[in-house]
Amino acid sequence: MRPPVEESLVHEPPGMASPVVSVEPGHRALTLRVRQLTKTYHSGEVEVPALRGIDLELATGELVVLLGPSGSGKSTLLNILGGLDSATSGEAWFEDHDLTQVSDRDLTRYRREHVGFVFQFYNLIPSLTALENVALVTEIAAHPMDPAEALAIVGLRDRLHHFPAQLSGGEQQRVAIARAIAKRPAILLCDEPTGALDSQTGILVLEAIEHIHEELGTTTVLITHNAVIADMADRVLVLGDGLIQQERRNPLRRPARELTW
Repeated sequence: MRPPVEESLVHEPPGMASPVVSVEPGHRALTLRVRQLTKTYHSGEVEVPALRGIDLELATGELVVLLGPSGSGKSTLLNILGGLDSATSGEAWFEDHDLTQVSDRDLTRYRREHVGFVFQFYNLIPSLTALENVALVTEIAAHPMDPAEALAIVGLRDRLHHFPAQLSGGEQQRVAIARAIAKRPAILLCDEPTGALDSQTGILVLEAIEHIHEELGTTTVLITHNAVIADMADRVLVLGDGLIQQERRNPLRRPARELTW
């Protein structure tokens, strides 16, 4: 069971307009929703808009793929959903809590207890074994799983005591995934998790993400430039110029093992 957000995060949501991109009728509970979300970066006197008013709902247990060219706003949106970046305006709700209105301390708690991150580069500590890299997260999580269990879920039961230099790129990425899920997060955010891998290894990584999504029921958002990967999602959102330009729902999710590129 996920730990509750601290009471200091609780705010009564104001009346809000209907979202542009909403969950399908079969989904009821929402994990994340954003309203008129904008983000503008400043370079000297120049304003660079990254998000221009995103409306989005993500259902509990949904797997969503974000597609779009570089500069479309995908990573900016993911970082705001994960509490790594702040919005310029708008709202970003985790369950009943507006992340744009909470303190830095509460955002840290949100990331620590509810969000797992997987990035293109693995960010493992080279002097620690796979087991020790995952254990770093479990030591600060509220209700973690055993590090060995997390590694077993991603198919690394026999690599517990290997150092990163002794692992392939795909194995290192799976250690990073195990580290992300060991806290039992409500949300798994993956930014180009196969971007640095060949196709065969990338599919192994996607199978691990797919298995975790099905096993733990984690709300999963995956950014990719690879349109083939979109077939494994419940929903596909295409971003461009800081807006959601297209949405499609897959009638059936294609298993990761069947993907080729």
